Amino acid sequence: MYVVNIHEAKTHLSRLIEKVAAGESFIIAKAGKPMAKVMPIDTVHKEQRRVGFLQGEFKVPDDFDRMGDKEIESFFGAAE
Repeated sequence: MYVVNIHEAKTHLSRLIEKVAAGESFIIAKAGKPMAKVMPIDTVHKEQRRVGFLQGEFKVPDDFDRMGDKEIESFFGAAE
């Protein structure tokens, strides 16, 4: 990954964007200090969510939405 200073990035933005579109990444620095990393969008979100990966591993009780009712009622003075 190469580093460009802010002046070079402003001067050659179109050329740099073409490189990014081709899959290259680079860092923009100010006075030698890295300030930003520029990378193609498709490489930013590689991690995909694994929806349903625990399916079948546990069972939710039928009374799940009523669990703790007595304790909650006692906290708010609505106990029988």
